[in-house]
Amino acid sequence: MRAAYYEANGSARDVLEVGEVETPEAGAGDVRVRLSTSGVNPSDVKSRVGLIGPMRYPRVIPHSDGAGAIDQVGAGVDPTRLGQRVWIWNAQWLRPFGSAAQYVVLPAVQAVPLPDHIADDAGACLGIPALTAQHAVTLAGPVADKTILVSGGAGAVSHYAIQIAKAGGATVITTISSPEKASLATAAGADVVINYRTEDVGAIVKRHTGGRGVDVVIELDLAANAKLLPDVLAAKGRVVAYGTSDRSVSLPAFFCLLNSIRLDFFLIYTLSEKERAAAVAGLTDLLERNALSHNIAARVPLAEVAVAHEMVESGKAMGNVVLLIG
Repeated sequence: MRAAYYEANGSARDVLEVGEVETPEAGAGDVRVRLSTSGVNPSDVKSRVGLIGPMRYPRVIPHSDGAGAIDQVGAGVDPTRLGQRVWIWNAQWLRPFGSAAQYVVLPAVQAVPLPDHIADDAGACLGIPALTAQHAVTLAGPVADKTILVSGGAGAVSHYAIQIAKAGGATVITTISSPEKASLATAAGADVVINYRTEDVGAIVKRHTGGRGVDVVIELDLAANAKLLPDVLAAKGRVVAYGTSDRSVSLPAFFCLLNSIRLDFFLIYTLSEKERAAAVAGLTDLLERNALSHNIAARVPLAEVAVAHEMVESGKAMGNVVLLIG
């Protein structure tokens, strides 16, 4: 099969190759998916560069997300799943071979039925961005009648988080850095959009919340934004953090203590079986109701995988970058 892979950490153009590798076979409890798309996420870039740690395997086929159809089932798997369109999660988590290939083999539970009306390029956005958003909103508790601040409203996760929070009955405030990103966040359903580069985030949040602040902050970069918490968060509020740009974070601890602030961290790769099942079920319901829009910034051929990685690495892609396997 044809696949993208690397055998050393380094820059995209230096280490990523595309070529023929052995086609995997489904083992007991597994399915093999013939992929049509593969999602590129920031964690894929960080792994390839070596920021997450040294390579664990002599060769890595990157990416955790993708979509396609099951073409082989292993022992113990319902044979009626053959031909089923699916989206996948955690394809390359603690495994050497992910979704940047024509085929991937993985446990059957990690291949989730994809509704007929959802395209394969959208399916490649679900495993990390949409599931992260779904679990973040779940951790925020019942969100009906709450006001939620979603940071970075044009990002891949945040774009879904705005929609999921709105579907749950929340009022959503979000931050962006340009008029183009404001348009994306507004289209996703944000009630209030704040340009953090040109506007006073705290003042605008207080104005729209009667001076009390928001009930929940869903945070993509706690290291960069923790200093804003006293300006935007209500007493007994909650912070749900799924990312940080630095290994250490300076928190406004006295504010958090006096106001009984709750801080939740999570890593989407390590959800428990119960958490994962709940997130998949919630997301499936939204997909079946066609209640989500999917913001795809670029569709790139497998042969240009280095270009796709560079788009994600630059941070300039407004939305998901998807590889077309072909």
